[in-house]
Amino acid sequence: MVITSRDNDLIKHVRKLKEKKYREECKEFIIEGAKMIEEAIKEKANINTIIICDDCKTGEDCISNELMYEIAKFDCVYTDEKVFTSITDVVNPQGVMAIVEKPECEETNIDYKQDMFLILDNIQDPGNMGTILRTVDSLNIKQIIISKDTTDIYSPKVVRATMGAIFRVNVIEVDSIVKLIKDMKKHKINVYATDLRTDQNMYDIDYKKSAIIIGNEANGINEEILKAVDKKIRIPMVGKTESLNAAVATGIILYEAFREKLK
Repeated sequence: MVITSRDNDLIKHVRKLKEKKYREECKEFIIEGAKMIEEAIKEKANINTIIICDDCKTGEDCISNELMYEIAKFDCVYTDEKVFTSITDVVNPQGVMAIVEKPECEETNIDYKQDMFLILDNIQDPGNMGTILRTVDSLNIKQIIISKDTTDIYSPKVVRATMGAIFRVNVIEVDSIVKLIKDMKKHKINVYATDLRTDQNMYDIDYKKSAIIIGNEANGINEEILKAVDKKIRIPMVGKTESLNAAVATGIILYEAFREKLK
């Protein structure tokens, strides 16, 4: 059976999953494209339903026979191209998407045994968020911690930008970063915050057992948080540019911390 009506209940459900409130209520999110489906299967994500466009020509060369074999093991539904086009956010869709369960990542699940922590304070740009998750994944960091006002990591734009990293990194949301800093200090973790107003060079820091806080793209880190950290650091810049993109800054600092481990 092929769904041919945009008023089908499943199709309405998919459309509503583009809204943050509805995603939170249902504890589900949408992934799209062959690469994302393949990553979700490989990482054993909880896939509820896979939606396949029955007559989308764009997907013919994108989905391998091996992937179609794996997809067939799940609950699959088919739509015509008109219906699929009504639920996709992609300009040139590959004709496959899935509804996936959101993982449970409570504050109590923070693993304080890790050596490196990343904390995000009110990051708002979906592209930045997705790139940060990919960077973290590239360094095999298994968790990041975000403030409640940070952009929703399960929005379609963020999910696409992660390129699959969202299935390998636990994202833990906390009510108070100040309280989190206090807990980190109890576990003997040094907490550093990026701040353009400090003279402390990021290359003069010992990153062993440490947490890095990256702040909002426009306003930086909340002042209350800055008062609670061990040190404020900055990336030295010799040109006329005063600040860097949040995702770029994150990559520079995390890779410096990683380089230090290789000594």
